[in-house]
Parts: sequence; structure tokens; C-alpha cells
Amino acid sequence: MPVPTMEPDVYPTTEALTAEYSSGQRVWVYRSGSWRPGIVLCSSAKAVTVRYRPAEGPGTGVDTVTQTSIQLRADVDECLDVEERAGAR
Repeated sequence: MPVPTMEPDVYPTTEALTAEYSSGQRVWVYRSGSWRPGIVLCSSAKAVTVRYRPAEGPGTGVDTVTQTSIQLRADVDECLDVEERAGAR
């Protein structure tokens, strides 16, 4: 899935988070006005903790988000998806 084009308020919040997000899953995280690539660390019925790239560089941050600020990601991120990239060599 490419980067979402909608603001996060548009997405419905009726589905349970635990059914969609599991540890290690690739996601887009909405922070500071843009969608950023992330990886799920853990989730509960109300929130998801993610490691994500808050800027274009290789640094990461960790945050807890609600379902309106997260979407599934199919795209591979050069910095976050290191294990997948290493396995392809």
C-alpha cells in the first residue's frame, strides 16, 4: 500500500485494533502532519505502540497511537525493514 492520502480523521474507528495489528507488522503512522513508515511493537484493544521514522533520516522514535493515526503498509522501508532486506540477499 502506498502512503495514505487522507487525513487520519477520515478513517473509521469501529474495528478492534487487536484484529488488525500484530508485533512486527509494517504500518504508516500519522505524526506531525504527515504519514511516516513504522513497525508495530505491540498493540491492545485501544492503542498500538510503534517504532517509526519521524524524519527522512535513519533515526527512529517510539510512540503509542490510536487507530485513526495508523494504516497498514506494504512498501518496504530501507531503514525500518532491515530483517526483510537482509533475508533477500
